[in-house]
Amino acid sequence: MKKRIMSALLASAVILSVAGCGNNSTASTTTAAATTTAAAAGNDTTAAAETTAAPANDADETAAPAPAADEGTTFNIYAWNEEFKGFFEKYMPGYDADAKTLNGVKVVWTINPSDDGVYQDKLDQALQANATASADDKVDMFLAEADYILKYTDSDYTMDISQIGLSQVDTEYQYTVSAASDSNGKIKGVSFQCCPSALIYRRSIAKDVLGTDDPAEVQAQLDSWDKFDATAAKAKELGYYMTASFCETYRVFSNNATSPWVTGGQLAIPDVVNQWIDQADTYLKNGYTLTAGIWDDEKNAQMFADGKTMCFFGPAWYFNFCMGNAKDPDKGCYGDWAITKGPQAHFWGGTWILAATGTDNGSLVADVMRAFTENEEVCENLVKNEGQFTNNKTVNAKFAEDPDYGNAFLGGQNDVAVFSSMTDDIKFQNNTIYDQLLNEGIQTYIKDYFVGACDKDTALANFYGYVNEKYPAVQTP
Repeated sequence: MKKRIMSALLASAVILSVAGCGNNSTASTTTAAATTTAAAAGNDTTAAAETTAAPANDADETAAPAPAADEGTTFNIYAWNEEFKGFFEKYMPGYDADAKTLNGVKVVWTINPSDDGVYQDKLDQALQANATASADDKVDMFLAEADYILKYTDSDYTMDISQIGLSQVDTEYQYTVSAASDSNGKIKGVSFQCCPSALIYRRSIAKDVLGTDDPAEVQAQLDSWDKFDATAAKAKELGYYMTASFCETYRVFSNNATSPWVTGGQLAIPDVVNQWIDQADTYLKNGYTLTAGIWDDEKNAQMFADGKTMCFFGPAWYFNFCMGNAKDPDKGCYGDWAITKGPQAHFWGGTWILAATGTDNGSLVADVMRAFTENEEVCENLVKNEGQFTNNKTVNAKFAEDPDYGNAFLGGQNDVAVFSSMTDDIKFQNNTIYDQLLNEGIQTYIKDYFVGACDKDTALANFYGYVNEKYPAVQTP
């Protein structure tokens, strides 16, 4: 009997993911943190209402053993949701769950929602104040996502990991190292969560459209955009959609950009984004896809058994935690899915651990980084218990080569093997500090053209106006 990394049904109440299935944050701050008012230099996101922090538990501090001489008494960690906190509290060696301490140092979490830039705003304020903050209020470690990680790695607010005794290890995937490096090549952090993104397809529909549901054979018929587009036309003839959202393929294109959004202060839409616009326009006009957004109910409804969509795109966190309709006990189609690389290798999301300049707990930050990238027991637990694809090639290889390992949702397919075969092809290149809002903004504003609310030139002009508002120093066409 094959082992399954997921139970037959996942309870929605415990769903957590890097991208949050449409809401990648929590609205509550769970522990005490310093409150500052200074805005970080270069922060272009708009300010948002402050999230109230719960008071720290004094009993925890008095119960904790004394920390090492070279460590502070409080280990402050900033994050945008509870996901990593849960992993940390379950698997971090040396963590005392009762005392809430790590090697005798009190652990304090400050969690702000990422919606509307709240997390970055609060983090920016705290990092700018770190130089003068009291020891117990200094940010020691924080998390960042791919879309904005360069904002922090290419700044003085983060430390070269060599300063806390770390160096790159061979078991990490190169694209995660590139994402955590500054413009001079200094590595500023590590990723515990590798997020290669796959083409997720309905087996039953693939059989009808392509004549097979075998991943290798499906890949051979969908390994280029020309083949993908031709299949979309065939699927339409048979009464199916190729994708369920006009945004569905955006990340595949944008992750393979050959030029950055901004060069020398001048904005230019990358060629691959223009290619995506052309494809989305064609797909909508021909009825190959829907006008639904990436997280809209209309799209998610296509995951039910009566859905007519063949292809979705996403990493392990997406199909494990965000395809709830497909897992519905009455209306779902559990097991009628498989994954393959698709037209191009790409990634979506990921979480990086960074050391804040000024930390008085550098050794603890190093311990956490090692635990979630080098410690094979911890990384194995993330795979088999949490549905993660780790940033440890050795651990992933163990699961990939295990003939008894498989994902029940994917009809028993070994998803780790698929991801292991494609992750070295992923590149982190031509990225800028502006990418998050530009990637979100172009999809939002070009939709007005797609739905007929305005012509294309007007939609682009509105997008440029948005860029001018968010980033006044960036010149637009």
